[in-house]
Amino acid sequence: MSDLIFSVQGESASAAKFVAKTRQFRLVVDEPEGLGGTDENANPVEYILAGLAGCLNVVGHLVAKELGFTITKLKIEVTGNINADKLFGLPGDDRAGFKKIDLKLVPETDASIETLAEWLRIVQDRCPVKDNLTNSTPVNVSVEKQYEVQ
Repeated sequence: MSDLIFSVQGESASAAKFVAKTRQFRLVVDEPEGLGGTDENANPVEYILAGLAGCLNVVGHLVAKELGFTITKLKIEVTGNINADKLFGLPGDDRAGFKKIDLKLVPETDASIETLAEWLRIVQDRCPVKDNLTNSTPVNVSVEKQYEVQ
């Protein structure tokens, strides 16, 4: 199978708000009021946590079907903690990203605990978002100056 390509385009609506488009969807990324935003929507790190949960949901149901059992409901709780010192330019040794992410999957199913252990192993191995969070992925960032030709 060839690579799937996903993309997002957008622009800032303010110093704390970014409005993006992907396919036919509009995404608003905003910060809570305490971080300078208007709290219109989730912030970037909340979107990462939601993306991880959403990806595990998709892969979890796919793998359950492959293993021959049904998940009637899947509750997912995700929490991540970040030391914001680096974000705000304060001195410190912590990295800018999550220090850790805790995730709990609670499937409603009649599958045995042994089957769920195998399911969890496969789901973790096949989730693209988890893979991106736990492994280094090259990220190429560039800047272009916009200017008018007179």
